[in-house]
Amino acid sequence: MRIAVLGATGQTGQYLVNQALQQGHVVTAVVRNPGKLTTAHDNLKVVEGDIFSEESLRGHFREQDAVVSCLGFSPSWWYGVTGYTASMRAIVGALRDARVTRLVAMTSWYTDPASGTKSSFLIRFLLLPMIRSVLSNMYEMETFLSQTEDINWTVVRPPGLRNEPTTAKEFLTHEGYFVPDANGNPVGNSVARGDVARFMLSLLSSNAWFRKAVAVTTK
Repeated sequence: MRIAVLGATGQTGQYLVNQALQQGHVVTAVVRNPGKLTTAHDNLKVVEGDIFSEESLRGHFREQDAVVSCLGFSPSWWYGVTGYTASMRAIVGALRDARVTRLVAMTSWYTDPASGTKSSFLIRFLLLPMIRSVLSNMYEMETFLSQTEDINWTVVRPPGLRNEPTTAKEFLTHEGYFVPDANGNPVGNSVARGDVARFMLSLLSSNAWFRKAVAVTTK
């Protein structure tokens, strides 16, 4: 499969690119600074692109089978975060122009402000307020995608991310803002970045989560 990857120089993106190449995919990594991606492979093409520009992305998306986004933006207390919505509007526009219909994008648990009420004390009252600017813009992006009917998008929502490689652990999934246990409480609070990449790639051969957002973690 031919895959364009956004956020390929980020921690999760690097795991995803390497796994995609190991699986035999042909990868186009669209990055701001090509020199930051040191992976070399016959099936890897590294190109410079502006994630906020539909025109810049359009040519890189042509003839791709899917686009996978691991983009991430830092929290901001003063100005808010707009990167998720701004980039996704450009991505969707470029997908349409390039006639590519498959998109997988990563956000997070607890993007809905009301969804963290069952999380632990530290997550609810310390972590979530610290990253609320990020989660709010992720939520806006998810809302935008939910109104997009001509793209087969899937939003992947992991919990906290550990910078660890993929494992053979079983995935737990839920169509919601976190993965609940039998009592409705969140199952765990972190997952390996390599496993998130593994799950995102697995979606490219399945239509189970078309136009849905799925919370994911591992057992």
